[in-house]
Amino acid sequence: MRQAQSGDIVLLISLRDRKTYLRTLEHGATLHTHNGYLQHDDIIGQPYGSQICTHLGAKFYLLQPTTEELVRYIRRSSQIIFPKDSGYIIMKLGVRPGSRVLEAGTGSGGLTLAFATMVGDSGRVYSYDVREDLQSVARRNLREAGLHERVTFKLGDAADGFDETDVDALFLDMLTPWAVLDQAHAALASGGVLGCLVPTLNQLTELLGALHAHPGFAFVEAEELLLRRYKTLPARVRPEDRMVAHTGFLVFARAVVPDDASASPDLPDDDEEEQPE
Repeated sequence: MRQAQSGDIVLLISLRDRKTYLRTLEHGATLHTHNGYLQHDDIIGQPYGSQICTHLGAKFYLLQPTTEELVRYIRRSSQIIFPKDSGYIIMKLGVRPGSRVLEAGTGSGGLTLAFATMVGDSGRVYSYDVREDLQSVARRNLREAGLHERVTFKLGDAADGFDETDVDALFLDMLTPWAVLDQAHAALASGGVLGCLVPTLNQLTELLGALHAHPGFAFVEAEELLLRRYKTLPARVRPEDRMVAHTGFLVFARAVVPDDASASPDLPDDDEEEQPE
């Protein structure tokens, strides 16, 4: 049975009101809550999954956070990419241990953290942003998650190009991704995957037009993910009153050799029926 150790990131969930705390355990530190305080030294050495009591007797569950929980509860100075999207992005980009992944638009580092989790010690994440204040928050989040050594943060504008080449995947989370498609293509390995997130339909239209017109990209896809949670009380199972609906449009494309782009057509439109061979 694994026990909590100093330096671990732990998730503490109140049994009384489900309020959640994400903390790094440190000898001598104290977590203050409206249900009383918890001494870190009283948590260290306790098995995960057990209950911990505050000085007022309020009970908390001690858990190891999942990647989804790490992303959901990190410090934010900007909107993060929601876990419902980031998991799908990772699969569509083909990110795996050993991958080299580049992103433009670090933000608070939510997707950066998810990428860093997947690439393992043998992979690398390169994260660009034009705002140093945002990257400082992301650096802290990655450091607290113990993943900072897998990430190279760079202060720079995607419009000026990227230092890296032959990366396996590249993700653009920026206002005008269609303006940096040449730079993205130059950084991607041939056959690598480009991903983008845009929040509005006019941005989606602009991006799709630019991708279809670019000779270095093919197999363009656009998707949107909706997430509906359910109440889990057996006596009244039903959808929650609120749902995580539109968070952004996801666009993916493959980098191809420009001379071969004409031989790599886009996927059929929805109203085009594929014929069996």
